[in-house]
Amino acid sequence: MSVLAATSASWLWYLARGAGLTALAALTASVVLGVVTSVRWSNPRWPRFVIELLHRNVSLLAFVLIVVHVAAVVADAFAPIGLKDTLVPFAAVYRPLWLGFGAAASDLLLAVLITSMLRHRVSHRLWRFVHWFSYLAWPLVVVHGLGTGSDTRLGFVLALYVGCVAAVILAVWWRLAAGWPDRLGVRLGALGATAVAPVVLAVWLGSGPLAAGWSSRAGTPQSILARVTSAATPSPPSPPMTPTTVSPAAAALPAAPFTAELAGTQTQSTPDADGNVTVRILTTMTGGADGVVDLELVGQPLAGGGVVLGSSAVTMGPNTEPALYRGAVFALRGDRITADVSTPGRPKLELDITAPLVGVSIAGRLSVEQAGP
Repeated sequence: MSVLAATSASWLWYLARGAGLTALAALTASVVLGVVTSVRWSNPRWPRFVIELLHRNVSLLAFVLIVVHVAAVVADAFAPIGLKDTLVPFAAVYRPLWLGFGAAASDLLLAVLITSMLRHRVSHRLWRFVHWFSYLAWPLVVVHGLGTGSDTRLGFVLALYVGCVAAVILAVWWRLAAGWPDRLGVRLGALGATAVAPVVLAVWLGSGPLAAGWSSRAGTPQSILARVTSAATPSPPSPPMTPTTVSPAAAALPAAPFTAELAGTQTQSTPDADGNVTVRILTTMTGGADGVVDLELVGQPLAGGGVVLGSSAVTMGPNTEPALYRGAVFALRGDRITADVSTPGRPKLELDITAPLVGVSIAGRLSVEQAGP
């Protein structure tokens, strides 16, 4: 897979992460409802049987979402994750520890599901013993998502994790308050754990998933990290987008439609204060047109390289005026980039760029047509 394929997140990428985050929310709701059930809370509007039924259905939904998440991760060819890696904890070559936590949580939830389906054929003691493991699965899922996910730095993702952790802690406090002060030692120990755990989690986040270099330290294979070569310094900023006028240089480019060969290099900046990186692809045109095509893709870095595209800038022109046309990327599909560029007084152009990466070099093809109105 090329860097551009990693840069343009596929529908499987979105499905895997969307299902994973939604599964976390559903599993959190299941844990909270389980606590509500354990304290035997109810009111006229919410009888106990309704809460128990909701708890059971939300738990089933969480498991289905986890299955979707696992299937999408396995089907997405970007990371070397097989079905075995999602079932056998800590056996994967890709981030084995953090992926292993997710595999362990999946196994626990699968055991809970199977014993629940066979509840009338197994002893209540065995069912209850296995069922308690669903509570252990929740922290495993939290750590797995933060350690493995490539979108941990996104604000809304962090907010989701904070909300889930807060909801479970409040539910645990409710459970500890019920029946106080029976078994006081156990209750005080659990209360202390709920105070210490968020602090430990925050410290680990700051020095781990939110810190520079986490992809390598987390256990991402070098074969994936090598797909993007990071530049030592950020790419130089694009020149100001000042209005241009039609110049004789425009005549140096043939009238659309035309095609040309592309050759150049790709670099990636270090993260800025917001955690964004800039991937710059600078190429020259030959064999049909002579000139320059310059692309900048800005966004949050993916775990194995590339970015989740947030913004972009594209310039194209002859060698005498390389920024004659300006525009932005509007589609990324594997090795293909599609962009619209324009310059005053001339028709808008659509660029279709095929740019596979070989090492740090780009060797591709450009197809230019007039864009629609």
